[in-house]
Amino acid sequence: RGDGGQAQEPNNQEMLALSSTAALSFAGPGLAGVSSRAGGAAMVAKSKAIPFLDAPPALDGTMAGDKGFDPLLLSNVVPIQWAREAELKHARICMLAVVGWVTVDLGFTVPYAPQVSSLAAHDAAVDKGVFLGLLIPIALVEVLAGIPKCFQIMNEPDASPGGDYKFDPLGIGASAEMQEKEISNGRLAMLAFSGIVTQAALTQGPFPYTYNGVEDLVPPMQSVQGALSIL
Repeated sequence: RGDGGQAQEPNNQEMLALSSTAALSFAGPGLAGVSSRAGGAAMVAKSKAIPFLDAPPALDGTMAGDKGFDPLLLSNVVPIQWAREAELKHARICMLAVVGWVTVDLGFTVPYAPQVSSLAAHDAAVDKGVFLGLLIPIALVEVLAGIPKCFQIMNEPDASPGGDYKFDPLGIGASAEMQEKEISNGRLAMLAFSGIVTQAALTQGPFPYTYNGVEDLVPPMQSVQGALSIL
């Protein structure tokens, strides 16, 4: 109180401080709500490959071939570099397998190999004992290179990416474009090899593994062959 017994009116600085405190106390929950909503929006980002599903958190687009496609969210369970190692290994094997399977059925052979179709080659090689010549080298590569690589990428933060064995004598795999091409063609080869083996087993026929040969792939060929048979 002042000398006259009346309360002093607050000065401008006191009024400003009171107003600021009241404004902050009022806006605090609102701001928190805005922050929460922004965080929630970020968490529900949608997959580019499957727009009606949430984007897999582990697929951030930095790896070659990352299209955001993981509907089962396996990348939340399996270490992403371990999965890339497995994918690239099988992709490379299938790219070689597609070429090898088809060329054998087109007549290409190697010395001491059984003279049979690709479908029958496995059993024939086992029966003749020559399969060990393939099994042993593959087993050595897997034990001496594949298994250590898996332990490396799962336990060393600065390990080379999955599939990188520092083997690139021609220097063609360093660019992002070539890495993208490798994984894209490898995925196609995995699907193609599955289809080739399935068709070969169903039809029991040579390339192109259809019941009626090229006629099933090029329908006009049926008319041409029919006309030739009449002549």
